[in-house]
Amino acid sequence: MVDASREGSLAVTPPPERGTAVGDGARTAPSPARRRGQADWRKRLEIGVLAGPAILMFVTFVLFPVLLAAYYGFFRWKGFGPPTDFAGLDNYLTIFRDSTFIDALQHNAVIVVLSLVLQGPAAVLLALLLNQKMRGRSLVRVLIFVPYVVSEVIVGTGWGLMLQTNGAVNDLLVKAGFPEWTVDWLSDPKVAIWSLMLIITWKYIGFAVILFLAGLQSIPEELFEAAAIDGATYWQTQRRITLPLLGPTIRIWAFLSMIGALQLFDLVYIIWGQYVASTAGTSTMATYMVANGRNAGNYGFGNAVAVVLFLISLVLALTYQRFVLRRDTEGALTEGKK
Repeated sequence: MVDASREGSLAVTPPPERGTAVGDGARTAPSPARRRGQADWRKRLEIGVLAGPAILMFVTFVLFPVLLAAYYGFFRWKGFGPPTDFAGLDNYLTIFRDSTFIDALQHNAVIVVLSLVLQGPAAVLLALLLNQKMRGRSLVRVLIFVPYVVSEVIVGTGWGLMLQTNGAVNDLLVKAGFPEWTVDWLSDPKVAIWSLMLIITWKYIGFAVILFLAGLQSIPEELFEAAAIDGATYWQTQRRITLPLLGPTIRIWAFLSMIGALQLFDLVYIIWGQYVASTAGTSTMATYMVANGRNAGNYGFGNAVAVVLFLISLVLALTYQRFVLRRDTEGALTEGKK
């Protein structure tokens, strides 16, 4: 039992408030603002440690060479020794005054459009076919993807030999009874660009098919089952479900295809060379850069062409990301978005 006289004298001591000292040597609890600051600094440190090597590699091998090329583009430079013959904007003005560069720019634009028009629908149809359960599906996937991993030198050399005037393609047409179909596949300006697109499509369509197959695997199977229960046909299902959900993958592939088409060099240079490409209508900005820069001994002009090619690719990439990829990137960035 507790004595009543003592009960009245008992006092309950309230707990110490947050931020007040308790006893000798006790520390003050950090405020919420201070804790948030410490967490922010820790997060920045983690980001710096993880992203630091990638940023260093980007600055060293991408940003610094671009700035150095822009610097050399202001000089008439032979490629050795310090550049001393300052040319100002003459190299850049000469580029856009040269009709050969304008033709090469137009060829790049045609290749960009035709790559999207030819490869995109064909790759989607092949991906839909190879996504079905059938015998030999894995073998067909491998065969379609093999040209993508083959070296451009091998592809260019092989197709260049087959498409010559006395090559295998014309010989096969003659033996098949169609001698009137034989043409100069590489030198005729009306045919050469289509020969190039045939080679590009054959080589790079495997990458698009594999990319689309990966996108198809991420679509839930329950959606197709629900559509089948509702009575939707196969093509209605593909149009209403598959294509919209495959949209982000298609847009990423289109972006990669456009950038690759703008920078196309190796296949054109191997098959047509630096001189035949311009007369056959297959020259690109990259082949123009090599022919009029390194091969001509005018490295300052070649650097100026490289800067122009970089700026054109950058503007296209930023425009595409701003108007096409924006909803995909905004959908992925949810933290801190109000």
